[in-house]
Amino acid sequence: MPVLIVIPARYASQRYPGKPLAKLTGATGQSKTLIERSWEAACSVQGVERVVVATDDARISDTAKNFGAEVVMTGQNCANGTERCADVLTRISSEFDIIVNLQGDAPLTPHWFVEDLVAGLRANPMAVVATPVLRCDAEALNGFHADRLAGRVGATTVVFDRQMRALYFSKEVIPFTGRAFAPDESCPVFHHVGVYAYRSRALVDYQSWPQGPLEISEGLEQLRFLENGTDVLCVEVDGRGRAFWELNNPEDVPLIERKLAEMGVS
Repeated sequence: MPVLIVIPARYASQRYPGKPLAKLTGATGQSKTLIERSWEAACSVQGVERVVVATDDARISDTAKNFGAEVVMTGQNCANGTERCADVLTRISSEFDIIVNLQGDAPLTPHWFVEDLVAGLRANPMAVVATPVLRCDAEALNGFHADRLAGRVGATTVVFDRQMRALYFSKEVIPFTGRAFAPDESCPVFHHVGVYAYRSRALVDYQSWPQGPLEISEGLEQLRFLENGTDVLCVEVDGRGRAFWELNNPEDVPLIERKLAEMGVS
């Protein structure tokens, strides 16, 4: 059965209203919206049958259609990207083996992150949801700590058991290390890459559960699975020296533009 990539996009972000339409300048000086760069990242993934932008906002829809994306309009009551992916399944006629939630704020996501994620879920037939994790280097960890010291909500970290099942996700830096790490030193902190792969039944179950206190407190949609006893498989991915950063705050725009320039992305 084929793979569907859904790019959830909402206009009314509390931290960064209008974020999907934020402009990012690439290496050649070309300016593209965040949603277009995220769509391009999704289209570079191999083995995918279909890519759609899922939104309830006409401005995002019009922008996406103008650069050639397929758009699925979803309900306005979707609380997060996972609910929006579940909504998409009720509005399209095709059936898919795996549905990938490639969040629209991660234009630097390498295609092999998603490919490895799908392969990891397929290799574990008992798993119904999986997500990539990336071991932090010293630069990334320092950036996470700098965000927290400045009062910014930055990247999400995760801890997992020996079977790679998530124990907890947090916007705080976990586990606590208490010290800095040298550039060539192995770091025990893992960055949770904001991508998910689901089997369709996981999305059906997700919609039936109310938000729990941990999800509400952290603002992390994946905690709803853990709060309802559903394992989240963590698939470790290799950055291969590639920069990865999400656009969480307006302050992240120049950082991502610098990374686009370093990577030669137009």
